[in-house]
Amino acid sequence: MSGYDVVVVGGRVAGASTALLLARAGARVAVVERGESGTDPVSTHALMRAGVLQLSRWGVLDRLVAAGTPPVRQTVFGYPDGERVRVSIRSSHGVEALYAPRRTLLDRVLLGLAEDAGADVRRRTDVIGLTRDAEGRVTGVATRGRSGDAELAAEIVVGADGLRSTVAREVGAPTLRRGTAASAVLYRYVRDLDVAGYEWFYGDRTAAGLIPTNDATCVFVSTTPGRLREHRRAGREAAYAALLDAASPGLGERVRAGTGRSPMRGWRGAVGHVLQSWGPGWALVGDAGYYKDPITAHGITDALRDADLLAGAISLATAGGADARHAMAAYQETRDRLSRALWDVTEEVAGYDWDAARVRSLMRAVSASMSDEVDHLWRLGHRNGPPEGSMVPDGVGETSVA
Repeated sequence: MSGYDVVVVGGRVAGASTALLLARAGARVAVVERGESGTDPVSTHALMRAGVLQLSRWGVLDRLVAAGTPPVRQTVFGYPDGERVRVSIRSSHGVEALYAPRRTLLDRVLLGLAEDAGADVRRRTDVIGLTRDAEGRVTGVATRGRSGDAELAAEIVVGADGLRSTVAREVGAPTLRRGTAASAVLYRYVRDLDVAGYEWFYGDRTAAGLIPTNDATCVFVSTTPGRLREHRRAGREAAYAALLDAASPGLGERVRAGTGRSPMRGWRGAVGHVLQSWGPGWALVGDAGYYKDPITAHGITDALRDADLLAGAISLATAGGADARHAMAAYQETRDRLSRALWDVTEEVAGYDWDAARVRSLMRAVSASMSDEVDHLWRLGHRNGPPEGSMVPDGVGETSVA
């Protein structure tokens, strides 16, 4: 039996970021990841301003830029009545551009930096259960990997293992909020596509996006699961083409002008959830604890934010700087407060029951919720302390960081 301060289950964005921050803070951290680093999961790739701010502060952004991640300096919104609105990305809070790194790059860099900081990363290893003490407190994980079975003991186990989290299931994390809407998505990568930056289109019960990544543009279409099933009766390619044009007339022809189109991938959709994200010896981060529909392209930014909040709470609790229950409760309360407005507007966008006037209003609400989040993260990130340290959730350790 090996002992750690924290075992993180899952080495994608949320888990790798949590491990990176904790390891830099001096914690003994293990990461259990069932796959290999740098594989390509379903993802919008798009980082919003808060996400770029986090990666810049952690010293990660420069590596992504050096690897060829293109800057995004403009966003285009296309509405059902044909209007096109171009919005330039203003320099603010130290962020001069947005970025959409391929997950083959972002996940690998984050996990590699966590390893460089001292985290024990165990790839191609499954968590098959949790261990507990006589009082029921989680004390570690049971794993199965290339070297056989092993138990890893820890003061806290962090579930960063996605939408269908093993950790969340094993601890019976209660559902605090459940959504009703879900987007079904088809997407592929297209090379040599002329894009202005992030381009979002909202049409007849359909949305589409063009997101420039390192080596191609991610082009997605999304609609309700029922409507996608109807279109797919004619085949995936026909459905993809029809939905592109439903989102914006002529968009399909524009996309077909690109080269090097990748095989198409899909996502049938899932309703959002907010779970109780901490308990005796455990915590949840990323999609494991909070998942909303990807239509507002905020998932990676959420994961980076919540990893920082959780790492700060764990650091305070394990260092004796705050009562553990207080620290973990503050983590969840801050996460939920920063998420609430965007959750509500995302639910409505993912219902695909809007006209041009309403979707314009919804996009303004999305922008306002993101601005509030950036302001909060900027304030927390510039309190006294090392620039690469974890943030502190509201209400915890105020006197030590003032």
